[in-house]
Amino acid sequence: MFAPGSSLSLQGSRERRMAGEMADMTTFSVGLVAGLLFGALLAGLWTAGRLKSLQEQKTLLTQARQELVESFKALSGEALKTNNQAFLQLARTSFEVLHAEAKGDLAQRQQAIDELVKPLHDSLKRYEEQIHFLEQSRQSAYGGLDMHLKLLAESHQRLQQETGNLVKALSAPSVRGRWGEITLKRVAELAGMVSHCDFVEQDVVENDEGRLRPDMVVQLPGGRQIVVDAKAVLAAYLEAYEAQDEVQRQERLRRHAAQVRSRMDQLSAKSYWSQFPQAPEFVVLFLPGEHFLGAALEQDPSLIEDGFSRRVVIATPATLIALLRAVAYGWRQEQLSEHAQQAGRLGKDLYERMAVLAEHLNDVGEALNKSVLAYNKAVGSIEARILPAARKFKELGISSDKDLPQLEPVESVPRPTSAGE
Repeated sequence: MFAPGSSLSLQGSRERRMAGEMADMTTFSVGLVAGLLFGALLAGLWTAGRLKSLQEQKTLLTQARQELVESFKALSGEALKTNNQAFLQLARTSFEVLHAEAKGDLAQRQQAIDELVKPLHDSLKRYEEQIHFLEQSRQSAYGGLDMHLKLLAESHQRLQQETGNLVKALSAPSVRGRWGEITLKRVAELAGMVSHCDFVEQDVVENDEGRLRPDMVVQLPGGRQIVVDAKAVLAAYLEAYEAQDEVQRQERLRRHAAQVRSRMDQLSAKSYWSQFPQAPEFVVLFLPGEHFLGAALEQDPSLIEDGFSRRVVIATPATLIALLRAVAYGWRQEQLSEHAQQAGRLGKDLYERMAVLAEHLNDVGEALNKSVLAYNKAVGSIEARILPAARKFKELGISSDKDLPQLEPVESVPRPTSAGE
């Protein structure tokens, strides 16, 4: 089966060929007529003897030729017009037929394409709805995120402000010292200790060199003690916090480490262990923050080892809590030991008292046994010697409303105690 386009092409070629053949036939006819007329004219001239000059013949021939050309043009144009109209009519008819066929085929193809595209269209629609939902969710989430970021920025700003206020407050030595003492007491309480029971603050000791007043003396089981000195060595550290560049920051941190070492040397020189005979031969230097010790150790890594050699233990809240919890555990063990000893003493005393009571009960049992034997002897004597004579009064008519009872001996005897076991 040929395509619609190829059918139109074949029909067009056929019609053009027919038009060409008709034009050739017209030309041939015109030429034949012209030849016959020209021959007849020559014959008439020659036979009639009235030949004209060659110029007149030429003129006549030219006019005849012109007329023939015009006739040919008219005939050709008419034939071409007729052929064109026939061709256009045929082409229009063929196009309408092909258009109708193509239109029906196009409708079928369109339906098939719609059936193929419909699932894709539905998927794209669902995809668009999902994208719309995700966009709304994204906008909502970004809105919440913007709010959180705004709150975070405000919190950060307030934190910076409070940090600045804290730095300003801690710039005063008296404030730093009081803060260190409060932190030390709080750490002791977190470890489960009670003031004036497990530790004493600001205990004053006098010696030949003057008065010593450690910040805290921790009581140990067995009457032992640990001396703790809280010093907030923060001046250079706070200056490092405000440094403008890294070089200045490192220089101030080195001064901070030097200040910690200087305070450690001062505590070692005080020899608290000689003023507190029950204390071990070391003193605890308490720094109120892990970062204070960490910054000092970055600049002076041998600080802790040198402290041990000088009988100074550098402690932070974390390490001191662990130490004091161990002390509190020792106190609990000491109390448990004392309670166990008291329970032993009470048990021994109770045992001795129970032994005395058992002896008394044994004596009572023996006395009851003797009483039963004496009772049985008395019953036997009454039954054998007194009651038979008393019953004879009834035989003599001397009686009473009451009968003489039958006396029974006591068969049970007291159970002996097992004191010997």
